[in-house]
Amino acid sequence: MAKGYWITFYRSISDPEALAAYAKLAGPAIVANGGRFLARGNAAKAYEQGIAQRATVTEFDSVELAAAAHDSPAYREALKALGNACERDVRIVAGLD
Repeated sequence: MAKGYWITFYRSISDPEALAAYAKLAGPAIVANGGRFLARGNAAKAYEQGIAQRATVTEFDSVELAAAAHDSPAYREALKALGNACERDVRIVAGLD
């Protein structure tokens, strides 16, 4: 079974305090659902129209587990705290076998 990777790119952040409140809830919710943070923070480099903003890469044992973490009640609470504090792009992709 291929691992699942949850990749998030932040296009803009308008409310850093709401983002911090989100992170306080989201991190534990993701870890409790089997997520392992591989990278998170501001981009070291950005190419081809990339934005040098915050990005995260989180590994799960499967795509299904990654999706379940995103849809979990605890993560939904984190999303409520985030509100409209940022524009971001969230993707779940399958790892290579």
